[in-house]
This record gives sequence, structure tokens and C-alpha cells, in this order.
Amino acid sequence: MRDLREWLERVERLGMLHRVAAEVDRDEEMSAITYLAGQSVDAPALLFERIKGYPRGFRALWNLLGSSVARTAIALGEAPDLGVVDLVQRVRTKLARSIPPVLIDATEAPVNANHMMGAEVDLARFPAPRHWPGDGGRYIGTADAVITRDPDGGWLNVGTYRQMVQGRAQVGLYLSPGKDARLHIERYWARNEPCEVVAVWGVDPAMLMAGSQTFPKNVSEIDFIGGLVGHPVELVKGQVVSLPYPARAEIVMEGVIPPNSQKLEGPFGEFTGYYGRPEDLAFLVEVKAIHYRDDPILTNALMADYPASEQGMFFAVARSARIWTDLDRLGVPGIKGVYAHPAAAGGFGMTVVSLEQRYAGHAPQALALAAQVPGGAYFTKWIIAVDEDVDPSNMNQVIWAMATRCNPVEDLDILRQTWSTWLDPTQNPPEERPYGSKALVNACMEHRYLKQFSKRTKVRRSVYEAVAAKWSRLGFTGEAPKLWALDDEEVHE
Repeated sequence: MRDLREWLERVERLGMLHRVAAEVDRDEEMSAITYLAGQSVDAPALLFERIKGYPRGFRALWNLLGSSVARTAIALGEAPDLGVVDLVQRVRTKLARSIPPVLIDATEAPVNANHMMGAEVDLARFPAPRHWPGDGGRYIGTADAVITRDPDGGWLNVGTYRQMVQGRAQVGLYLSPGKDARLHIERYWARNEPCEVVAVWGVDPAMLMAGSQTFPKNVSEIDFIGGLVGHPVELVKGQVVSLPYPARAEIVMEGVIPPNSQKLEGPFGEFTGYYGRPEDLAFLVEVKAIHYRDDPILTNALMADYPASEQGMFFAVARSARIWTDLDRLGVPGIKGVYAHPAAAGGFGMTVVSLEQRYAGHAPQALALAAQVPGGAYFTKWIIAVDEDVDPSNMNQVIWAMATRCNPVEDLDILRQTWSTWLDPTQNPPEERPYGSKALVNACMEHRYLKQFSKRTKVRRSVYEAVAAKWSRLGFTGEAPKLWALDDEEVHE
């Protein structure tokens, strides 16, 4: 997929896009429709085509990926019927390659069709919505990408951070402690220098996925985005700041954050399903220029409880792939699957690791490392290890393993003072929130008694294959469900 519009064409052909032709209000109504429509898993993406008070052509896209494995797969150039653990494995392969971006001529960039420069900038031209009644303002940046440059190494970082409209040409940029863009800004300020920033407000889903993840701090996410989609990201030179910006984006902002530039921001209804931190100071961006395509599409991410949260399935897939790769790099053998379930606060709250136990202490080792690797350390509270016969993406199987293989008095451990977030509602008073804890749950069969552990019931492989082959002739629709564990032993009469 080269950009958002090519992706939209494909998902619409497959019946995964719902166009809302009726006029809607930007404040709370679009988000309410998205929340209601998103109560079912695999709800379609929503393209609002008539927004009250805005000219025709200015559109808003919500629930881009939502709870849809298929739309996530399409964004990554994969088949829409790919299973979720298979998709995680494909993403792992894609993240192992990096393709540097290419710089194209400004005249060839669709995003350069229209411009607002200097005094012409007026954020009110775009339908920035209020999502929830208790939000502190209207948010123009939710499904977005924010580009900053490391002041020392010079590499570009791409992150996904919320941005509240603060004035005609100002946005408030919220960044959790430890996030790369925050570290960049603080280092520029330590030198009494402004920090340049580019924000993409109409974003390609693959860029949204990459920007939401944690990568090594000395590499550029733009290279990883190229690896995800299989071709270089096209960039153009900035017209006001020295940062480049995506040539095929829908809407792009160029701005600067002067030293000590802050303003009260928030609260905002977040991915946890709660309002985030109370109103507090956030970085204040002075918007210097906006570039946008004809008939621009503003992308929006509803933060809510699953399955209506935008930060659900794509977070689960990308985060799972990162953690699995991190474990491989550390040399942990026998990993059969990793899944950060989207219902657990948008994929942040829980990680499940399926492994083949090969030695004493293998499962506890995998638990401790999965809890703290770069891809999984932020916020995650529950890390669960299951045996290789349990599908980590199937919560029915995971809960079954916890109920039948975990002895709480022996198999639970706690890590304290771990990396958390201002957005965690369980930590009070709020100033405690950056410091969290993690529960390590060993739901594997006890290693020292593996040979004596009660044998689980499984369908024999030859019987499964025979039944699956005639599934439709048995009167069922679709393909037979895939089973994670099958019995390969011979029948003894």
C-alpha cells in the first residue's frame, strides 16, 4: 500500500468500509457513532463524508483498523484471511528488514496540493473533534504520526502522540515519560534550542502501527515502515523546518516547540477506557505551516474499551511481534507464539507467551524477560506463560491453562517499580503513575513433573484432517476451526 487512499480502496472492495453520508457533528457525535458501531468485533472502518460546519470534501476517518485482523493484514500487504498469530509472525519478519526512505520532488507530492503558511494557518479549517464529554478540548492528532530528530545522532523518530487544539496556530503535544520525542525535546531545551516537529494528521495505517511501537533509540522508524510495507517511504523536504514529511500523507503540520513552551492540556479519554491524567502542562507547538491533499481525510483514533478502541488489534499485532523478536534476540529458545491481547487496554496490559519447556526455569526466565524487553516493558501488568499446546491468542485456552496448570502459591511473582504511564488509573495519587508493577503468571505444566502431568484431551491429527476436509459437506460454513494442539500418538487397541 502506497498510502491511505489505496488502502481504503481495497478495504472498501472487501466490504470493510462504511461511508456515512448523513451530516454529523464533529463534537462527540462522530465518536459516539464509532463507539456504538465498534461494539462488535470486525466492525468496519467509518468514513464521515459530511461534517457540520465544514465544506464538502473535508472528511474524517475513524476505526481505521479497530478490532479487524483483516484490515491490519491489508495495511501490511498480507492476505486478509491470515490468522492473528501467523500475522504476528509475518510482522516479525518484516520488522527484521529496514528500507530507507526516498526524497522526491515537492511537485510530485500529493500532500503539497494545498498550503497554509505563517499567518494563513488556521486549525479551525479542519474538523478536529471532541471525543468524550470530559475531554479538555478538541483533538486534531490521535491517529497520527509525529516526527522529531535526535539532536545528537540526527536520526528521525516517528511516534504516535495526542495533540489538542490550543489556538488558531497552536497544538498541545502530550508525551509520556521516557518516550523518544519527549527525550528529544528535553535535550534541545537543555541547549536552549527549539525542537522542530512534523505531525501527520491523515496517516497511512502502516505508519500509525510503526509509530505506536518502541524501537531502539538510535534507529529511525521510517526505515522500519519501509520494511513493513515493502517499499521506501516517500518524503519531501520541509518548507519551514529542516525535517522532511511524508509525500503521500493527507494532512501534514510543520511546527516548532520553543524552549519551555508549555500550556495546560487534557484530560483525554484514553486507551485504558478512562480519562487520562488530569489537566496538566504539555508541550506547546507553534504551527508554522500546514500542507494537505485535495479533499483531505483527517484520521481519528477512538480510545476506548475493547472492541471499540482503535488502539486494539494493530497494537496487539505490532507489540506481539516486537516482544517475540526481542526474546529471540536474547536467545530464549522454544518460543511458539506471543500475543498482547487487545482487550487488555489496547494491547498494553497483558502479554501471553507460548513456549516449549526445554529446561528447568525456562518458563520463569521467559516471563521475566518478556516483562522487561524494550517491546513489552511499557505499562504491561500481566505476563502469562503457557505451554506450546496453548494458542496465546485464544483467551479461552489461556484462561483454561491458568485454571488447570497454575498453582498460585507457587507460580506467581511480582516485579515492582517498573516502567508505567501517567495514564494508568490504578495508581493514585496520580504522581505515582509512572511507577508500576508487573505480575508474572506461570500457567505452564510444572516442569519437574512434566512426564507425570495429567494428559490433556486432544483430537487425533488424522481424524481432524479428515473432518476438516469435509467441513462444508457436513453443513458448516467457512473452514473448519484451526486447532493449536493435536494428538499425534498412534492408536493402541
